[in-house]
Amino acid sequence: MRPIRKAVFPVAGLGTRFLPATKAMPKEMLPVVDKPLIQYAVEEAVNAGVTDLVFVTGRSKRSIEDHFDSAPELEAELERKHKTDLLEIVRNIISPKTNCIYIRQSAPLGLGHAVLTAAPIVGDEPFAVLLADDLIDADRPVLSQLVDCALTHQASVLGVENVPREHTNRYGIVSTDPIDERTSKVHGIVEKPDPSVAPSTLAVVGRYVLDPTIFEHLRKTQPGAGGEIQLTDGIAAMINERSVCAYRYEGNRYDCGSKAGMFAATVAYGRKYHGLIP
Repeated sequence: MRPIRKAVFPVAGLGTRFLPATKAMPKEMLPVVDKPLIQYAVEEAVNAGVTDLVFVTGRSKRSIEDHFDSAPELEAELERKHKTDLLEIVRNIISPKTNCIYIRQSAPLGLGHAVLTAAPIVGDEPFAVLLADDLIDADRPVLSQLVDCALTHQASVLGVENVPREHTNRYGIVSTDPIDERTSKVHGIVEKPDPSVAPSTLAVVGRYVLDPTIFEHLRKTQPGAGGEIQLTDGIAAMINERSVCAYRYEGNRYDCGSKAGMFAATVAYGRKYHGLIP
């Protein structure tokens, strides 16, 4: 397992749960206090050593590109008004040493298809996948935790957490054998199983470090749950050829794919990092 330098951000979804706000604005650009969701995910990746950010986009996602691009007119106006603090914020949204690469997903065919769309850019390198919907507040970036696990065990790694059994039908669920306190070897994974048949309560959340052979399996994967090409199905096939670990990360996750999760994240981040709420 080589160092992880590339991260894939699937951002082509329509964000229908947040209509009408997402009619003209990508869900990933919705703010938690003063940063859009996608920026939190990007910062996590960059802090984990990623240098190439691959955004798998769709229609009406131009504002994501604009956000990570320079804004000469805005910068000039802030400089003219001597708003140096704001100027530094705008200029430092992303490091100039970080590469942003954008590629279109041709149709909304699922997470597995979105990841496969990035294959020509990722090539034969191990890479990360981050889902911006899962905002995880951690003292040490969760992706850094997964990268260390991947390098230690020379394996792909799935970020997991225990969920209530009645919620297993919302996640990919793994069956595992323990390796240490936080790490286990995956020997099975199933997408959104009914609680009565779920193999465990260890749910895969939106953080992955994957061997590039996942692309071979995704190319062979047939549409599964919801008529989509599921990343879970590709991982299930890869388990037969490559080691895959589940890592129970340290951190608090907010499901910002839901209104309740977005509200909880805004309150928590406002209180913890901005002193906005007593």
